[in-house]
Amino acid sequence: MKEVITVCPYCGAGCQMVLRVEESELVKVVPAKTDDNFLCAKGVRVQEFIQHERRLKKPLVRRNGSLKEVSWEEAIEVVATNLESLKTRYGPDSIGFIGSACVTTEENYVFQKFARAVIGTNNVDHCARLCHAPLKITPRSGHYATSGSP
Repeated sequence: MKEVITVCPYCGAGCQMVLRVEESELVKVVPAKTDDNFLCAKGVRVQEFIQHERRLKKPLVRRNGSLKEVSWEEAIEVVATNLESLKTRYGPDSIGFIGSACVTTEENYVFQKFARAVIGTNNVDHCARLCHAPLKITPRSGHYATSGSP
């Protein structure tokens, strides 16, 4: 069994985890020793997220009330067209952006730069401010259902 040390994708806290892989299949996720053998409830469940049958793996576009699988090029074109239409009709501040903790700092930098420089809005926020910060602040107290222990 191969062990791969990586960083949890759920928030920007940078907790390390070990992925146990067998024949290219993720078998188990465990906390790395560098983080005192601790992962929050979200980190512990990374395997379920990665392997969930309903996880989106291809772009979908709504057409005539139902979702249709499309190429990445077509999906990007639909998003670009719709953003341009909204910006023209209602102005750039009618559009808001919420960044993800499941990407790198560099990706979030490009994300906010796109919002500000291309769209022309400062309506930029981040999910970690509302969702992930409490998980790191009280990781072992049992608050927010993070550790399951008092």
